[in-house]
Order: sequence, then C-alpha cells, then structure tokens
Amino acid sequence: QVQLEESGGGLVQAGDSLRLACVVSGRPFSNSALGWFRQAPGKEREFVAAISTWFGGNTDYAESVEGRFTISRDNAENTVYLQMTSLKPEDTAVYYCAATAPVAGGYYYTNAYEYDYWGQGTQVTVSS
Repeated sequence: QVQLEESGGGLVQAGDSLRLACVVSGRPFSNSALGWFRQAPGKEREFVAAISTWFGGNTDYAESVEGRFTISRDNAENTVYLQMTSLKPEDTAVYYCAATAPVAGGYYYTNAYEYDYWGQGTQVTVSS
C-alpha cells in the first residue's frame, strides 16, 4: 500500500520560511514524478511545484511561488521537500504532496489528475 505523509506545516509570520517534507512508502520512489499542491479555504486545489523522476533534473513552479519556493527530492530517504521562503498570507493553505506511478525519466507534471497517490495534507498558515 502506497502512503505519503507530509510534515513541517505550521503557523508563521509573513516573511518567514518553512520546509515541508513528504515521505513516500510502499512503492519504489526514484521513478515517480513528485509534486506539491495546495488548497486554500473556499478555493480549488492548485499546483505549486513539481519535480521529475530520478535525480530531479527538471522542475516547475506556479508563477505565484516562483523564486520563493524550491522543490527537491532525496531518493535515499524516499522524501520530497518544499522549501518555502518569504511566505505571504496568501500562501495560507493545506499543502498536499503527490506522486505518480512509474513514469519515464525527465518529466514532471503540473495537473492534479496526472498524479496517482496523495498525502493527507499539512496546514500552513501565514499571518500578516
């Protein structure tokens, strides 16, 4: 059974940083593309960041987080990270990590429907 477990959320002030982590268990990790999405109250889930398989040579970010957030992966630890800096109140949301079934190398995915496995989410709240 595939499980994704996020951690690292919390309550911070605007301008602060947080690092989210997501551990993937129950399946091989290296050949999965990985992503982070978020959902704010009353809004639809939206793409945040994505990273390609294996060594994560390709990444993509939502325009709203470009330059502030960094996605990375550690295949030895079966973990994907989201480093968030210069946080803003509009970043407040539940953050979800997602993983694909095995895919060809070099690709990342920005649509929620392209992911096969999801975590339960971790709350990030940024106060002004």
